[in-house]
Parts: sequence; structure tokens; C-alpha cells
Amino acid sequence: MSDVTLLRIGILIAGLILVAAIVFFGRPRKPGQGKRVPREPSSSSAGAPRQEPTLGEQIERDLAQGAAAGGSTAQAELELFDRTLEGGANSELGRRVTEEFDKIVTLYLAARAGQKLHGPDIVVAAEKAGLVYGYMGVFHRLVENHPDRGPVFSVANIMKPGSFDMANIQSMETPAIAFFLTLPAPVNALDAWETMLPTAQRMAELLDGVVLDEQRNALGRQRIAHIRDELRAYDRQREAPPLTKPARW
Repeated sequence: MSDVTLLRIGILIAGLILVAAIVFFGRPRKPGQGKRVPREPSSSSAGAPRQEPTLGEQIERDLAQGAAAGGSTAQAELELFDRTLEGGANSELGRRVTEEFDKIVTLYLAARAGQKLHGPDIVVAAEKAGLVYGYMGVFHRLVENHPDRGPVFSVANIMKPGSFDMANIQSMETPAIAFFLTLPAPVNALDAWETMLPTAQRMAELLDGVVLDEQRNALGRQRIAHIRDELRAYDRQREAPPLTKPARW
């Protein structure tokens, strides 16, 4: 068995631990969820098309109103977190076109020592970072104007089953979330990485967390440069024409 084959098997085994949690153990939402409540238009926007708030905007708005009212928001919070993003865990939004892959690149966003990441904060940060909630109840970054191509990368909860249950998001806590880039992706591997890294860093700022590499070590410049080199080589290998057998004379 060649070194390339052994390397590919090792990659598949390491990646299946994370992917299996998402693909095979994602829990569907309860029936009746997924409806979004339209925001009432203000007097200044009379005549303009009414826009619906995103789930993150609903969370921020309702919690702000609760704080102004002295924190008496139990019923409002129950109603708020009973709603999910349109489509939800039963949606095909963010589903890969094919389940075949040969490489996974993973990052972790972890809470600081002695702390946890909280569900409502994760939802708000994900929306601010341009992620959408969809297939298998996790977040995805999609190709702009081409969601049918599948996810550039996805974000899952490291706690089993890996999904974000919006029906219980208010009480959800987790030590970390995982960003995973499954290759081949709908864009070049290096471009996908250059999209995933700043997204993880942005969410880390919003959540006051830290970005870790696949070994759960602090992600430093040297490791970032090494990953970029790996993905450049991956892209070059996929772009190379297939080897052909020499013609017989």
C-alpha cells in the first residue's frame, strides 16, 4: 500500500469522528418550528416593503427590551427561542453535493478557562459573521448567490450530537464549537481557508473566545502559514492533468 493511500486513510479516519457526529446524529427540529415573526414597520418606513428580522436581531432586540424592563422577559424569551431560522435543521441548505471527501481542515473556537459559550451568543455571532443555519442543525458559509453548491465550511457544536437545537438554545452551553472545511469544497481549498479563518477570528472576538488548531493548541502564525502551504499544494494537485499511460509502439 502506497504512502499516499495510507495518508488518505489516516485523514478519513480523523475526519469521520467530526463528520459522523453531524451527518448521522443531527437531530431534526420539532414539528411546527421554523416560523418567523415579521417586524412591524415603523412610521418612518411607511410604504416601504416590510422586512423580517433575523433570529440574531430578534435575540438582541428582545434581550435589550428585557433589560430595559428590569429583566421580566421569561414569556418573551420562551416565544423568541421557540422560533428558528427559516428552514432550520430539516432544511437542505448547506448540504454537501456529495459525501465524498479526501481532506478535512478543522479549527476550534473555545471559551476561555472556566467559562462556556452560550447558545444565544453563538447564534448572534454566527449571523454577524455571515453564517446561515441549516442542514443537520449547524451553521454554514455558502457560496454567494450559489447556495446549491453546498457549504464552503460548516460550524458545529463539539458536544454530541453536534447540532444547535434552537428549541433549547437559550439554555445551551458548550466549551467550544468546531469549524470544519471538507475538501473538495465548492471553491478552491485555499480560498475556502481564507474565508473560514477570518470568520473564526471574528466570532472569537464577538464571543470573547480563543481560536485553536486541530490539536487544540493556540493557532499561531506558523501553523497558519503551514496550513496555507498544504492547501496550495492540494489545489495544485487537483489542477494537475491526470497522468496518461505512454503509447505502445
